Amino acid sequence: MHPFHSFISNYVSISNADWQVIASKLEKVEYKRGEMILEQGQVCRKLYFLEEGFLRYFIYKSNGEDATKFFTKAPYCFTSQQSFANNLITRDNIEMLEDAVVWEMKKSDAFELLELPFWNEFVRKLVQEVQYFTEEILQDLQNYTAEERYFHMLEVQDVIIQKSPLKHVASYLGIAPQSLSRIRKNYYLQNRS
Repeated sequence: MHPFHSFISNYVSISNADWQVIASKLEKVEYKRGEMILEQGQVCRKLYFLEEGFLRYFIYKSNGEDATKFFTKAPYCFTSQQSFANNLITRDNIEMLEDAVVWEMKKSDAFELLELPFWNEFVRKLVQEVQYFTEEILQDLQNYTAEERYFHMLEVQDVIIQKSPLKHVASYLGIAPQSLSRIRKNYYLQNRS
């Protein structure tokens, strides 16, 4: 079974005939580590499915430094949601943190598919899930220290720690790399016994 077919099946029932309609609208693209899929100032015109790989969303702050918003690991869908839905210029940058296999669908095709009940339900459930993840990130930012969020990442999202350069993890936590080094040292000291 195609990985995207399998992914959709986690949300809705999909027949082989329905899958063939989707498959006809997909293009397979391979990206290298460090490649940008989307850059600030562009309009996002595609829906993506990450079959293999790991990426990060980031924005540029007013001082020119980048700030990591979040990470996406395979298998999952991604896009710049506001830009894609509303034809807006994005502030998002999407960078591959490792070599990746991506299935791309044009916006016009993704919107045309909304006429199909199963696709409409899939998109609705996926958007709700992404909103839930976003709310979790915001709640964590408001309720926990960077150290507590790092410890939580070790327990629940260790793939981020394993696959991301520490500067991106520090940026995601909203702290300087030196502060993250101190947190990591404290964690090691607390857990070595």
